[in-house]
Amino acid sequence: MKYDVAIIGAGIVGSCIARELTKYKLSVCILEKESDVACGTSKANSGIIHAGYDPKPETLMAKLNRTGSELYPALARELHFDFKQTGSLVLAFTEEDEKAVNELLERGRQNGIKDLRILNKDELHKMEEHIADEASCALFAPGAAIVSPYQATWAFAENAVQNGAKLFCNTEVHSIEGEKENFSIKTGRGTIECRYIVNAAGLFSDRINKMIGARSFTIKPRRGEYCLLDKNCAYLANHVLFQPPGKMGKGVLVTPTVDGNILVGPSAEDVAETNQTETTGSGQSAVFENALRSVADLPKRNIINSFAGLRALACLPNDKGELEYFHDFIIEEDENIKGFVTCGGIGSPGLSAAPAIGIFVADLLKTAGLKMEENKDFVPIRKGIENFFNASDERKAQLIEENPQYGHIICRCEMITEAEIVAAIKSPVGATDLDGVKRRTRSGMGRCQGGFCSPRVTEIISRELNIPMINVTKCGDNSFILKSKTRS
Repeated sequence: MKYDVAIIGAGIVGSCIARELTKYKLSVCILEKESDVACGTSKANSGIIHAGYDPKPETLMAKLNRTGSELYPALARELHFDFKQTGSLVLAFTEEDEKAVNELLERGRQNGIKDLRILNKDELHKMEEHIADEASCALFAPGAAIVSPYQATWAFAENAVQNGAKLFCNTEVHSIEGEKENFSIKTGRGTIECRYIVNAAGLFSDRINKMIGARSFTIKPRRGEYCLLDKNCAYLANHVLFQPPGKMGKGVLVTPTVDGNILVGPSAEDVAETNQTETTGSGQSAVFENALRSVADLPKRNIINSFAGLRALACLPNDKGELEYFHDFIIEEDENIKGFVTCGGIGSPGLSAAPAIGIFVADLLKTAGLKMEENKDFVPIRKGIENFFNASDERKAQLIEENPQYGHIICRCEMITEAEIVAAIKSPVGATDLDGVKRRTRSGMGRCQGGFCSPRVTEIISRELNIPMINVTKCGDNSFILKSKTRS
């Protein structure tokens, strides 16, 4: 089969593009080198839907951030993923900081962001009673929100698949040949023929461009480390708490998560390789110490997990041939390779902008000659998995009566049932490993971090996928949970 459009990469950007394209009568496929969607930058970031005051005015980043953030509330309802409009605060501690937040206010107004205002010290401390006494004022952006980035990615990808897109995981692209209307993509699982290509490969987008000879740029990964605090720390922050941004990014934040934890981070460290996602002692210490500037009584003993993600920052050569950071998204049909669309350098606020990027790319493809006939059978609604823990007692009893698996609690920390885990495995974009189940249901994300539920989840995956338990992995490839049978 020859596809109209092949999208390379199943992160939040690729998944949003895929869903947008299924609104038209097109054959669409998504190629993902990992075992699941959201396995790159999309699974390890702050989960912030930025209000849009930070990008430089007149940039593509500013435009798509604003539009994307405006689209999220309705999309969250349609696609059944968690979304909370918490608002954000950029805290100031010094006169220099106060100058910086006022500059952000002016930039936000230039970007068309509504309802921004500066809070004085009294207003600020009434709004956030646990922030440090030194905080003197703050920029308040009521439009900022939080999501679970991997849950959102799954929702967009699944709705795209429900509307006809084909998702091919474990399908790494090795080479690309041809030209508009006649591309051949060589992968580890065969050749994909297509008329148009969208490169949404994130950290690997520069390599994909190089394969076909499209515009040259270099992705430089920037590692960000995080600490996750237990849910009993939820009282510490009601809004996303930023510090004034620096040259390496938006700085260390303290934020609630949609699941009731407190997230602290990220650090900002340029690294050489796209697989350097390990955490470090120095990185974790720096993150926590910086966060104490915002919330002085953060309890270190309540850290239940730490992780790191990589941001894909694009660099272009200057007049001297030296690489310089390009402070905008690269989203374009290539000048020389017609029919090839690049989405490169989608760092922060890529999550916020992703739904708008989907629309922007669809428009680019239409301009490039792709016939875009409305798909009247498009279904915008995706049900998702009903959360047992948050249901009323009456609804819980009803669920158990309908499906006794709702009566089996597998993850005691998060109160996740067997029914939810089975639904995650059997969904149109189903989990095939422990991390996939974890991202979809939160099983293993509680205080014990899977210490009790992992064996049972392994057993359920084995049963539902009809594979031996020794073939079940943590995150695909050779990350096997069990080395051999422990008993007959």
